[in-house]
Amino acid sequence: MTTRDTAEAMLAVALEEAELGAAEGGVPIGAALFGPDGTVLGRGHNRRVQDDDPATHAETAAFRAAGRRPHYHDTVMVTTLSPCWYCSGLVRQFGIGEVIIGEAASFSGGHEWLADNGVRITVLGDLRCAELMSEFIARRPDVWFEDIGEARGD
Repeated sequence: MTTRDTAEAMLAVALEEAELGAAEGGVPIGAALFGPDGTVLGRGHNRRVQDDDPATHAETAAFRAAGRRPHYHDTVMVTTLSPCWYCSGLVRQFGIGEVIIGEAASFSGGHEWLADNGVRITVLGDLRCAELMSEFIARRPDVWFEDIGEARGD
């Protein structure tokens, strides 16, 4: 399992991605996939707004940027926010062995389900991640509820 110091260093990469997404006017969630030696394999941020693509979540962007591997069980997905069910499914589908989460107070996705299915989960409770999300949710609740699949009809 990843040490707290290493987890926080990895989270810094995902947080950079979240800040890029915020600067682009998108949902400020970032992620990165790390190899067993701690190298960044891929990184990305939620681009649903920027690309008008409902499937471009931070975790999927980081996963796609990492490219093909024969397996993923020795990789670590780091995300600024608890992964939604879609991204949790990606983790399970490809057998990613560990997920490090910046915060889960703004949204608690499928990380408990992942833990129940053998994925090592660490929730850091990072205040920077929480503040970024709470500011976004207050400013753009319509986009937020759309992003988590709870869009309200007119």
